[in-house]
Amino acid sequence: MILIVSHPADDHAAAVLAALARHRHPVVLVDTARFPSEAALTQRFGRGGTGYELRVNGRSIQLEACRVGWWRRPQPFTLHDGIAPDVASFAYTECHEALAGLWAALEIKWVNQPELDEVAHHKPFQLAAAVEVGLAIPRTLITNDPEEARQFAAELGPEQTVYKTFLASEEHWRETRVLRPAEVALLDQVQLAPVIFQEFVPAVCDVRVTAIGERLFATAISTPASGYEFDYRMDLEAARFEPTELPEDIEDALLGLMRRLGLVFGAIDLRRTPEGDHVFLEVNPAGEWRFVEERTGQPLTEAMAELLIELDNR
Repeated sequence: MILIVSHPADDHAAAVLAALARHRHPVVLVDTARFPSEAALTQRFGRGGTGYELRVNGRSIQLEACRVGWWRRPQPFTLHDGIAPDVASFAYTECHEALAGLWAALEIKWVNQPELDEVAHHKPFQLAAAVEVGLAIPRTLITNDPEEARQFAAELGPEQTVYKTFLASEEHWRETRVLRPAEVALLDQVQLAPVIFQEFVPAVCDVRVTAIGERLFATAISTPASGYEFDYRMDLEAARFEPTELPEDIEDALLGLMRRLGLVFGAIDLRRTPEGDHVFLEVNPAGEWRFVEERTGQPLTEAMAELLIELDNR
């Protein structure tokens, strides 16, 4: 049986669940937000063997029966109402310890293994790994030192410097932005938290590469001449999406990067320069692909379902 750790509102999980249903392959969705307020977890060790049971609304899920897991979008735990703040902090930590130990204990082939997925999200590690496997990256500075930031911007020129956040959550989403001359005076604010500064890479298009196992699906994404050239996500409806090919050496390097990061799935962002070179920007271990699939017809959902089934049949 395949285990998907996500939540019912996740359209990617819903699409893969539907694909697995078409294949008539057993699968279960576990929403960690229902624990512990609506779910009971029991783990048994020692005499009688080892067992991991999760009960939700009277339904029992024997997690040891799962041989493949997709670590998609785990949600924060939901504690019972009315718990005092100090008790809530303790309870949440205990829940984390119980579940983190559970995921590690299950004899599962993960896409992606939870602890490796967490580390691979960190952009400094991604950049170091990309250089290690031979990918080109933009000149980059990560700092909370205003003087270092000013020097970097002065060397490149403000309008050739872009900056971005480490994480792009729904609560704190920020697009990649170019450093405007008027913003140089605001660089003292980087002392509050580190910022990623990079050299702007002129490009004919962005390339989104969806890596699913050993399969790479590349899509060229072009923004209109009047569009926001620093981040295509700012106007997806105006952007043009087309399947594209990658040079063999770039494909080999990207697969090497995935192995170096310990990832089975990842959504990779590249920039294709006018000279035809490819510059690595980042990889999202839990990235989205539906917006690409809907515009290109590339069978990304089916590829993920096929990968999970293949792993389950090994």
